[in-house]
Amino acid sequence: MKVVVVGAGIVGVCAAHALRRAGCDVTVLERRSGVAQEASFANAGVMAPGYVGPWAAPGMPRKVLSYLLRSEAPVVFRPSFDPALWRWLRRWFRECELQRYRSNRERMQRLAFYSQAEMRVLRTQYALDYEQASGYLQLYRTQRELDASAPVRALLTELGVRHALADAVQCRTLEPALHEPTPLAGALHLPDDETGNCAFFAHQLKDIALREGAEFRFGVDVQRIEAAAGRVECLHTSAGPLRADAYVMAGGVDSAALLAAAGIRIPLIAVKGYSATAPITAFDHAPFVSVMDEAYKVAITRLGNRMRVAGTAEIGTRGMEPRDSALRTLLKVAQDWFPYAASYRQAKFWVGARPMLPDGPPLLGRSPLANFYLNTGHGSSGWVMAVGSGRVVADLITGREPAIDLDGLTLARYGVEVAG
Repeated sequence: MKVVVVGAGIVGVCAAHALRRAGCDVTVLERRSGVAQEASFANAGVMAPGYVGPWAAPGMPRKVLSYLLRSEAPVVFRPSFDPALWRWLRRWFRECELQRYRSNRERMQRLAFYSQAEMRVLRTQYALDYEQASGYLQLYRTQRELDASAPVRALLTELGVRHALADAVQCRTLEPALHEPTPLAGALHLPDDETGNCAFFAHQLKDIALREGAEFRFGVDVQRIEAAAGRVECLHTSAGPLRADAYVMAGGVDSAALLAAAGIRIPLIAVKGYSATAPITAFDHAPFVSVMDEAYKVAITRLGNRMRVAGTAEIGTRGMEPRDSALRTLLKVAQDWFPYAASYRQAKFWVGARPMLPDGPPLLGRSPLANFYLNTGHGSSGWVMAVGSGRVVADLITGREPAIDLDGLTLARYGVEVAG
């Protein structure tokens, strides 16, 4: 069976490898010059199934409004006259209800834990080294933040996720490099969560897929999906038409426009994220356990001899121009917790667009077109879900039963009827 995968970010690369391993003849189309050059390029590196959850959470609308007056804010909303943005926001607001949040979080974690297990299989099988490390600390600066984490901790207990609440002394035992003067009420410790260099992993898996027979075509832009009689007939690309038996859409933020032109509409928007990567100059002062600052939603991770600081989200802006206040927020948080660890003046900054759906979980599997499959909308959780998502889609295409329940992970949750 010949399969074409659109997109060579971490999600597309993982899908290509899973399809090739399942015996398919795989071609990957990517408009950039290589893999993992957009949202996968310099993300936080956090693979934390226990932390994965939707942005649509109880209390989030109020928080977003409160951030409007702050110069250093984890979420920035830029209102515009784009009707698609307001439709997305209306859906997002509805999903902030507690029961919807719990349901969406369970769906995301179901996929994330499966993906983590599959990732470990690949790591062992191919002896992969992508600067991975274990353990994750979610830091709370105030007692109020700590108390507000109670529902999340209850859900982790319900789902059987190993975790522990640590006080300030225990936090600094787990991560001695935390700066003593910075206020710290406690942390949520997730010992089984991991971090790693997403782009490094994508390049290694691409090389493995190439050796195993997959083909990657870079600098090729998909222009149009031609469909007839409920099937995709071919993809029209900048390199000419391309035909296959099945097609997988893993194009990140570009997916929505391509799908809409084929009559498949999904509520997906681009949400800007930022990161800073600085060389470590004092290794004893740099973190060995990755941390997340709950107040600013900024993650700090050691990747080899560099420190990655990533976070903030910007909704409603077009273009990828960096916002100075977002970059200042990243550096502020890094210097609050690890002021002597890195040469922050030499930091390299990155801006990327995350493909975000209003409820949180990605869209996997069948579409209304019989030979067309979705693997998109992972938002800021693509790294932790990519391997599992690729395996799910490969299983569906090759007629195997996926290893996890796909309830809530398909187009059916939007009331769209898919091809049988």
